[in-house]
Amino acid sequence: MTRGMETPLANLPDDVDNLKALVVEQAWMIEQLKLQIAALKRARYGRSSEGLDAAITQMELALEALETEGAPEDKARPGMEDAGEAEAGDVGKQKPVRRPFPRHLEREEVEHLPGGGCCARCGHGLHRIGEDVTEVLDYVPARFRVIRHLRPKMACRRCEAVHQAPMPSLPIQKGKPGPGLLAHVIVSKFTDHLPLYRQSEIYAREGVEIHRNTMADWLGSAAELMEPLVAAVRRHVMAGAALHTDDTPVKVLAPGTGKTKTGRLWVYGRHEGDWNGPAAPAAWYRYSPDRKGQRPREHLRDYSGFLHADGYAGYEELYRTGRITEVACMAHIRRKFFDIEKAAASPIAAEALQRIAALYGIEKAIRNKPPDLRRRVRQEKARPLFEDLQAWLQRQLGRLPARSALAGAIRYAITRMKRLAVYLEDGRLSLDNNRAERSMRGIALGRKNWIFAGSDKGGDRAAVFYTLLETAKLNGVDPQAWLSHVLTVIADHPINRVDELLPWRFNADEKMAA
Repeated sequence: MTRGMETPLANLPDDVDNLKALVVEQAWMIEQLKLQIAALKRARYGRSSEGLDAAITQMELALEALETEGAPEDKARPGMEDAGEAEAGDVGKQKPVRRPFPRHLEREEVEHLPGGGCCARCGHGLHRIGEDVTEVLDYVPARFRVIRHLRPKMACRRCEAVHQAPMPSLPIQKGKPGPGLLAHVIVSKFTDHLPLYRQSEIYAREGVEIHRNTMADWLGSAAELMEPLVAAVRRHVMAGAALHTDDTPVKVLAPGTGKTKTGRLWVYGRHEGDWNGPAAPAAWYRYSPDRKGQRPREHLRDYSGFLHADGYAGYEELYRTGRITEVACMAHIRRKFFDIEKAAASPIAAEALQRIAALYGIEKAIRNKPPDLRRRVRQEKARPLFEDLQAWLQRQLGRLPARSALAGAIRYAITRMKRLAVYLEDGRLSLDNNRAERSMRGIALGRKNWIFAGSDKGGDRAAVFYTLLETAKLNGVDPQAWLSHVLTVIADHPINRVDELLPWRFNADEKMAA
């Protein structure tokens, strides 16, 4: 509380000017408290009243995070056929006993004949003399299945040459997850927000035991396998004329302390749908251990164009280079007036919202129109409204107490609108940065379940999967089906043709028929 809020009635000043000052200070405090309460009510998430359950959950997640982070460094760690049957704490102490897949699971056999059944040496027909069988645990929606890869050993009666088809490449050569199962684990964790320990419990109910440390190994291997595809998404995004960016905090375990630090996940999105641009939408994510200005400078070192962003000071050096032009966000401006209007029913805030709504109405009318038309309409209709709003805000500012929340919102709006005016000049630009904010919603939801990453490496891994999954969703592609296909073929796919695997080139019907 301030001095004014604590003044007893008996000690009120007799001087009128001092009384007025006290009333103004108390009114300001009341306004601030109302705004804080309104913001808390809007941001509040439901919390469990079961303290013990919450503590157990956090311990489970901490263990999962630590297990996940150990995966990439140790290339010799076994896959499901080895470590999958050991307890997490036993990995590395002794070699676990290998157990077969449960007998009740459906078996599908895929036979691989060498050379179409003819001898590659002399062309004569082959006959079976034996076979090798490799079982891979795969997953299709709502059920597990075991795929048996049969590779008959064939001999030529004429020249006695022995032939056998090679084993098809698997996403994880030392493990036993099929591409469908691996895709399901990734999508469940990063799209459906199911931590690995919960997935393990779900699978156990189906009679399949897959320990979370095993799935953690899978994620590490899959992230490494998908790096070329993430690089292709990055190239596509950075080729855009305008990007949308945002960042959000994530908790990360600090090594050796048992505590967490705050890292950041950044997104850079290319979205041309509003002006019928030819490029597919895409989102590229990066993790950093802090929010220093050098991070976006590193991410955007090769980029030139427009950048839709908030007012974060770390971007300023990028703007000073002249390579990147800032485009501020009307949604951030609007949000401040919205909070004040909801908390205090301010008529000035209400009018500001109405004026901003008129600008959005123009944007709605020109959505999906070509850039030249969008620019022309903005010049004719939006510019007068935009400039009138700036002048009106300036007039209101002179009538308000300098310390009031409304005056602060107006000052913010005036400052940011100077950096938003560029949208009037280019039909490829947007009035706000909501595209980037929507790309962060999945992370915000996920934080409620996985709480923190196990290390900075875990943050990098999360950025890989968010890049792939969000880009698939932006293109209306089922991430499970697309990832299953990519994980099936990427190990043998030529690196110089990796763009062929991008989600907007995926046709599920064709892949199913193939």
